Order: sequence, then structure tokens, then C-alpha cells
Amino acid sequence: MNFQQLRIIRETVRCNFNLTEVGNALYTSQSGVSKHIKDLEDELGVELFVRKGKRLLGLTNPGKELLAIVERMLIDANNIKKLADQFVNSNQGQLTIATTHSQAKYVLPQVIVQFKLAFPNVQLALHQGSPADIARMLIEGKADIGIATEALGQAQELASFPYYDWRHVVIVPKGHALEKNKKLSLNDLTQYPIITYNEDSIGRHAIDETFAQAGVSPNMTITALDADVIKTYVELGLGVGIVASMAYDAKRDETLSILGADLFKENTTRIAVRRGHFLRGYAYQFIQFCSPSLDESTIRAGVVLYPELEEASSASASL
Repeated sequence: MNFQQLRIIRETVRCNFNLTEVGNALYTSQSGVSKHIKDLEDELGVELFVRKGKRLLGLTNPGKELLAIVERMLIDANNIKKLADQFVNSNQGQLTIATTHSQAKYVLPQVIVQFKLAFPNVQLALHQGSPADIARMLIEGKADIGIATEALGQAQELASFPYYDWRHVVIVPKGHALEKNKKLSLNDLTQYPIITYNEDSIGRHAIDETFAQAGVSPNMTITALDADVIKTYVELGLGVGIVASMAYDAKRDETLSILGADLFKENTTRIAVRRGHFLRGYAYQFIQFCSPSLDESTIRAGVVLYPELEEASSASASL
């Protein structure tokens, strides 16, 4: 048994049992992949995959049990490398953050400034995607930290922590008639064209759900993927905007007013890491820059599977 065989087992599942794709992902041939699988099955004395001819259709029961062990072993193999790096280069390396466009653009810039001042020799890689993409990157070990409002609290493999709360808000050009409403309602918004996120954008479902529950039919006249685009068309007087509250900045958006802070339900953005994933000291510091209440002990309590690794990390960080 060797690590290449274990990687092939994991990658075969990730590639939906397509051995050509497995070979491409691991820089080997399809025949090489097949041989590794057969050798491992012969060594273990059980079939790991359900087959139809030469095609793999799924995992057998022993294969399903083995996959969970393989995932843990490969995570720990990567943890060993990170543990060594923590001792040798405690303030160098790479930190990969997976997050959404809104978080990367409106929430994280000041955190990243703090982090780069504290750890100038750490390469910071930002990957933007949907909440599902972010969860997948964390689970597959392709990201160290994930930040999103949806999906991160649902995967058993992830430990997630509340970061901050926010709502969708209404934005209008300054001097707009709606500014005079002391108690803005959803019905008031139906009197104007509405500019908001695309139907497949993050958070749009929550906006639609709020109107539906109130029995109100809004006129969604313009939709866009990005809040800055929405704000541009609101400034042009083409309608009333609905955006995530973090996308509005009083200094930057001086031509716009924010209204209706209590019209839409509260959302919680979460910070997540993979359970058992070894975090370098600077990763804990990044999380605490995001939220001072999320100190290292709080994160460790939610993430740790192997206390001896975490104790070693603490010892090296204090050197």
C-alpha cells in the first residue's frame, strides 16, 4: 500500500469514477490508475469498486469504509508537511482563502492589509466562488479558510464560526421620494422599478423569499451580478436598488442613501475550516483579524481531531 494508491482512490471518487480524468489529475496514465487500483484490491483481498465490464460505477461497502480512512490519512500526510514548516518557517508560506466576490471586495480588504503588514513573507491566495465552491475547496484541502454566508454550516467535514451579521438594504439616489418615508415597507418598493442581483446570484433567493412571504410582487427591472453595477444604475435614476449592506459605504457612495435596514431578514456570514486540517499560526491570526472573538483556542476547539499536532503547533509558535 502506498500514498499514490490512496490518492487514486480519493481522486476516482472526485472524478465520478472516470479513470481518464483521474490519470490527468494525477499526471499518470489510465492504465497506471487501473493497475494501482487492482494492486490495492489484491493486497486487501476485497473489491473496492462496483464494476460493469471495465467501467467503475461506484464504491462497494468496503470501498466506502476505506474512503473515509483514506481522506483522513491524506489530510494527516499534508498536516505533517505543514507541521514541519511551522517549526522551520513560522512566518513564511502560503495561506489560501476561498470566499465570495462580495466578501473579497467589501469586507476583507482591511483584514488583508492588517495581515500583510503582520506577515509580509506569507503569500496570500484569494479564490472567489459560490458558497458551494468554497465548501468543496475546503473539503478537498485546496483552501485553508473559507468565508461565506451560505453552505459552510451544512458540511460535516467543516467547522464553521459566526463572523458577522448583515441584511439586504434598499439604496436610492439622495433626495429620492422614499427618503421621506418614516417606516419604509415592501409595498412602497412596488411603486418603483427595482434593480438587484441576478436570479442565480448569492442572496437573491432570500430577497425573493421576503417579497413572496409578504405577498408582494416587485418589478425587477434590471438585474446584475455585482453590487457596484447595481449602484451605478441606481445613481442614474433607473430604479431603487437592493444590495447586501456591506456593499454600501457612506463615504464611497456619497450620492446614495441607504434605507429599509429592517425590511429583510438577518444573515450570518461564517468563517470555516476543515476539521482535522492543520492550520499554521498565521492562519489563526488571519481569522482573529477578521473577528477578535475568534481566538486561537476557540478555533482549535472546533477543528482539532489530533491534539498532539495542535500542541506541537502551539509550542513552535511560542519559540
